Amino acid sequence: MKLLRTLVFASVWLALPSCASVGRFSASEAATIGAEPGEGVMRVLKTTDCDDSLRLRGRSGRIGRAWLGDPLYARLKRRMLCTVNDPADPGVGIAAPQVGVSRRLVAVQRFDREGEPFEFYVNPRIVRYAGGTVRSPEGCLSIPGKIDTAVRRERVVLRYRDGQSGKRRRESVSGFTAVVFQHEIDHLNGILFIDRTPDRAAGNRRHKSSKP
Repeated sequence: MKLLRTLVFASVWLALPSCASVGRFSASEAATIGAEPGEGVMRVLKTTDCDDSLRLRGRSGRIGRAWLGDPLYARLKRRMLCTVNDPADPGVGIAAPQVGVSRRLVAVQRFDREGEPFEFYVNPRIVRYAGGTVRSPEGCLSIPGKIDTAVRRERVVLRYRDGQSGKRRRESVSGFTAVVFQHEIDHLNGILFIDRTPDRAAGNRRHKSSKP
């Protein structure tokens, strides 16, 4: 998610893995993560590019627990943090599929915790939505110059592996942090915030109600 000092959500670049592999990541993913020291902001994939736009709509593959000991995994996390904390365009969350690594990994800034740290979540999924709907302005680095209202739920229940320990966890999250999680997990499934606008949401409801 990107924060434009109001509410703009950060995104990053997605690339498809090749068949050849280096360790547990594909060769193309390893090349994108880069060699040591592997620091620096990663390229952002944008909908203004046709190929990028298609890749943004792809689904991401899972990460095994054994991967968490891979040096490439540690390097990927460092570079994701560097990207989301870029002083030129700081964000509040980032998803690995959008930085050229088609894997289910997100970093979310926890505004609901002391110090508001960034934390990593492996294979996150929303198992339950709760509370009412909330509407707030969202944007995305992958959709340059566009800010629109997105419809979200005010509370979600998550399942994931802790990005550090690898332990399975379940957690209920509410408020703005819940919105960040919804935005980033959508990216793992090829969904953009423009798919969550009130007009799109109403259209989806009408489409479902018209089915026999």
